[in-house]
Amino acid sequence: MREIVRRMTATIRHRGPDDEGQHIDPEVGLALGHRRLAILDLSPEGHQPMVSRSGRYWMVFNGEVFNFVQLRAELAHSDWRGRSDTEVMLAAIERWGLREAVRRFIGMFAFALWDSFARKLYLVRDRLGIKPLYYGWANGTFLFASELKALRAHPEFKAVIDRDSLASYLCHNHVPGPRSIYVGVRKLMPATIVTASSGNPQDSSLESYWSACNYPRSTDLPLVATTDEEVISQLDELLRDAVRLRMVSDVPIGSFLSGGIDSTTVVALMQSMNHCSVRTFSIGFSEGRYDESKHARGIAKFLGTDHVEQHISPSDALNLIPQLPAIYDEPFADSSQIPTTLVSMLARRSVTVALSGDGGDELFCGYQSYPKLNDIWIRRNRIPPPLRSLFASFARLGTSLLKTRAFSHFGLGKRPHEAAVQHLARIQAVLEAQDIRQFKRVFQSYYFNSFAIMIGFQDDVDSLPRNGNRHEDLTDLMLDDIEGYLPGDILTKLDRASMAVGLEARVPLLDHRVVEFALKLPVRYKVRDGQTKWLLRQVLYKYVPKHLVERPKQGFAVPMAAWLKGPLREWAEELLSESRLSNQGIFDASVVRRLWHEHLHGQWDWSVQLWGLLVFQQWITAGPGVPIARGAACA
Repeated sequence: MREIVRRMTATIRHRGPDDEGQHIDPEVGLALGHRRLAILDLSPEGHQPMVSRSGRYWMVFNGEVFNFVQLRAELAHSDWRGRSDTEVMLAAIERWGLREAVRRFIGMFAFALWDSFARKLYLVRDRLGIKPLYYGWANGTFLFASELKALRAHPEFKAVIDRDSLASYLCHNHVPGPRSIYVGVRKLMPATIVTASSGNPQDSSLESYWSACNYPRSTDLPLVATTDEEVISQLDELLRDAVRLRMVSDVPIGSFLSGGIDSTTVVALMQSMNHCSVRTFSIGFSEGRYDESKHARGIAKFLGTDHVEQHISPSDALNLIPQLPAIYDEPFADSSQIPTTLVSMLARRSVTVALSGDGGDELFCGYQSYPKLNDIWIRRNRIPPPLRSLFASFARLGTSLLKTRAFSHFGLGKRPHEAAVQHLARIQAVLEAQDIRQFKRVFQSYYFNSFAIMIGFQDDVDSLPRNGNRHEDLTDLMLDDIEGYLPGDILTKLDRASMAVGLEARVPLLDHRVVEFALKLPVRYKVRDGQTKWLLRQVLYKYVPKHLVERPKQGFAVPMAAWLKGPLREWAEELLSESRLSNQGIFDASVVRRLWHEHLHGQWDWSVQLWGLLVFQQWITAGPGVPIARGAACA
C-alpha cells in the first residue's frame, strides 16, 4: 500500500514540492498520502498526514484556513505542537465536530479526514470550490485525489472516457461537475461533504453544508446601513479583512494585476496595508486590443508596487500547448488558461503565494452579458403566453422540416443547414424556458451546442444542477455562474495554472463573508445607471482615481481566431487531419473539416469551439489509448 500511495502522490509533486508523507493502516485498508507546499509553519511540525491530539483523526489537506489564528485563540490550548492551520483544523474538529468546525473555517480547502473511532472517511470541499477534489472507485477500492493523474497511477484504475462527459465538455469547454471525463470518477461539488464507511466504501453519502442560493433577499437589505456611503464602507471593511487574512504567509507573497477592476481592488487593498511595495505581475500581448499591460503598468506606478510584466507571443502559446494535457488532466479549453499559466510562471520566479481578483464579475454583476440577457428576458416575457406557445410551435415545426434531407443544402449565407436548425431550436428553447437561468444556459450555449451536434454529440445544456430558489432575475444569472461557471471553469483554470508551478493562488473576493454580503444586496448596488460592478467600483475609487480604471471590459482573452489561422495553423491542421479524425472514429470528420475550412477562409469564426476540439485532440493524443464508453450522448 505504501508504494502505491507514494506512486500516486508522486504524480502531483508540483502541488507540493517541499515534503511528502504517508499514513498506512493495513488493518482497515487505509492509505493516506500527501505532498506539501510549505506556506505556513515551514518546520516539520506542519508535516502531513497529521494526527489530532487524541489520535482519533488523521488529515490530509490542500489549501489554507485563513482564520486559523483566531480559531487557535478560541480553542485556547496550551500545548500546540506547531503553528500550522492543519493542527488548528484538527483541534477544531475534535472540539466542535466536523460540520460545525467547517462552518467556522474561512478559507479554500479540500481535505480528507479519517475518523479512526467510527472508521469513516470524510471528504470536504470549500464553499466556492476553490480547491479541487476527485473521488471514485477502482475494483472496490475507494480513491480520491486533488488531480486525476493521481487516480490514474493506482494499479486498479481503468481510464475510460465517459461519452456524456465528453458531450458536456464540447458544449461548455470544460467538464461540468459533478462529472469528470472518466467513467466512475466524480468531482466533489463545492460546499459538500462525502462520507464513506470502511465496511462498505461504495455506500457513501453526500451532504451540503452551505449554499449561495440561501442568501439573496433582494427586497430586504439585511445590513445596519441606510445610505450608499454606509454600504460602501461595510464592503470596504469586509474586503480589507479578507485581503489581510490572505496576506499571512511565511513565504514571499505578491498579486496578479491585470489592470481591471477586480485585480486592481485587491492590489490597492494589499498596498494600503503594506509598508513595503507589493510585488505585482501581469501579462501582455502584442495584439493591441487584447493587451491590458499598459493599464496594469499605470496602476502599479500609481500604487507604488514592485511590478513585473511579460509580453507573450504565439510562439509562447505554442510552446505551452504540449504541457496543457498534463496540467489540466482532463480536457479544459478556456483559452485564457494560456496567459493564466504564463503569469503564474512569471510570479513563481519571485513569490510562492499570489492573490488574484477572480470572483468579482460573478458577485457584482460584472459581465456585460447579464444586463443584456436580462433585457432580452424581459422583452420575451412581454409576449403573451399563448403567442409564445404559438411561436414555439412554429419553431418546432421548422426544426423538424429542416432536419429532413430535402433541406440538406439550405443555409444562412455560407452556413450549413444545421445552423438554421439550431437557430430555430434555440428560439424554441428560449420561448419555452421556465426561468431566466434555463434561458441563459440555452442562449449562451447555442454555438457550443450547435457545434457539438454537428460533429456527432448532443448534450442537454440545461442538465447542470440548479437550486430551485427564485430571486431577482439578475441575481439568478449571477447565482447560475457562482454554482457552475465559477468552480467549473474560472477556479479550475486558476488552480491548475498556479499549482502546476508550485504557486498558491488566493482569491479574497471569494471569502464567503464577502460572497454572502454581496448576494444579500439588492441589484441596484451592482448595476446602476448602466454601470456594472457599481459598489465594487465605489470601494476602488477610495484608493485609485477613476481615470486609471474606467475603460471597456476586456477580460483575460487571447487572439485565438488569428492564431489558428497563423502560427498555430500547422499544429491544428495535424490534429484535425481527416485521416486522424477518421481513424479515431469519435467525431464526424467531414463536418470538422468543413468547419475548419470555414474558419480558415473567414466564413465563420469557429475559434472558440475549435479550440475545445483541439484541446481534446491534444489531450487524447498525449495520453495512453483511452476507450470511450457508449452513453446517452451518442449521436
